[in-house]
Amino acid sequence: MILRLATATSVALGLALISFYLTEVGRAPWSGAGERHVRRMKERTAVPDHYEPVSFDDMAALPVRAPLSEYAQLERRAVSLEGYIQQFSRAPDGDYHLDIAPRVGSTGALVPYLSVEMTPRFQRASSTWTLERLAERFRPRSGSRTGWERPPRRVRVSGWLMYDEPYEGTQPPPGRPPHVTFWEIHPVTRLDVWNDSLARYEEFAR
Repeated sequence: MILRLATATSVALGLALISFYLTEVGRAPWSGAGERHVRRMKERTAVPDHYEPVSFDDMAALPVRAPLSEYAQLERRAVSLEGYIQQFSRAPDGDYHLDIAPRVGSTGALVPYLSVEMTPRFQRASSTWTLERLAERFRPRSGSRTGWERPPRRVRVSGWLMYDEPYEGTQPPPGRPPHVTFWEIHPVTRLDVWNDSLARYEEFAR
């Protein structure tokens, strides 16, 4: 009896975890049109021919809570954004999740940010886009095994626009600053790091 109960509990827990994962990534049978659309945008594999420079203000001005057909048109754009990676982590779906901010907070403080994400498809195609080597380039405030004495590096992140509609309006965890916007660069398809000595950006090739 106890063995049967333990087996049933394990099966139920496994099904619950699978259901949670499928819901989280927008692949469950009950996922809505918006969630399925977000998953398709995250799984893009094309590398853009051209990137349009944008600022944080430009990103914040993009429409939110609009009809899917409206923001889907904007997601055809590829953009480049300059800033500083202040937090760096691996998301449950395997993406590298980067919080990019327009400036470096004083005395290590975190400032409002937006998200950019490097998907497994582009990670697998690269020998350099690894957690360790990216952390070395970014020098993030948190998320790295190493504590950096120098502040985060200036970077230029390029890729596809994406509106993370399912998360619009959610509140940040305690201790974290708010999002500038829930528009993201996702997936990231190019990364450039500022070289202080040469006073120019250099591509951190995949």
